[in-house]
Amino acid sequence: MFKNIILIGFMGVGKTSVGTQLAIDIGYTFVDTDVLIEADQHITINEIFEQYGEPYFRRVEATIIQQVIKSERQVVSTGGGAVIRDENRAAFKKAGLVVCLTARPEVVFERIKYDMHRPLLRAPDPMARIKELLGSRAQFYKQADLVIDTSEKSVDDAVNEIKERVRYARC
Repeated sequence: MFKNIILIGFMGVGKTSVGTQLAIDIGYTFVDTDVLIEADQHITINEIFEQYGEPYFRRVEATIIQQVIKSERQVVSTGGGAVIRDENRAAFKKAGLVVCLTARPEVVFERIKYDMHRPLLRAPDPMARIKELLGSRAQFYKQADLVIDTSEKSVDDAVNEIKERVRYARC
């Protein structure tokens, strides 16, 4: 098995749901970097964005990622924009297998349209913002070791595909 399995991908693609179940199935610890950021800062990610801005959030996120990857036997769910920093992508590659979960923009929108905890989607046209962000991050997402589209998959289907492809990747 790999040292860690790092889940990257846009918001709403299933990193938390899939990661939680995957960790249970393979006997790893599930770690969500967004949860750790909130615990470290003692405020929500929304509040971090509102009070300090995205650059500050990205610095905190990078620090948390560096701490997390020191451990092993984890499934790590990262924030959707964590991949935009070179240092994070390099850390992910060193820490284990990088799996990108993807979904079509329309699916992402349907999954998160009522979630008020998405600071980057507070825009007049959230669908256009989703497409814009997906487009700007696509070059980073496709650098993953595995890419799995969750648009038409249940959590169990996505977990099983990761487990199967992880077995194949080790051969």
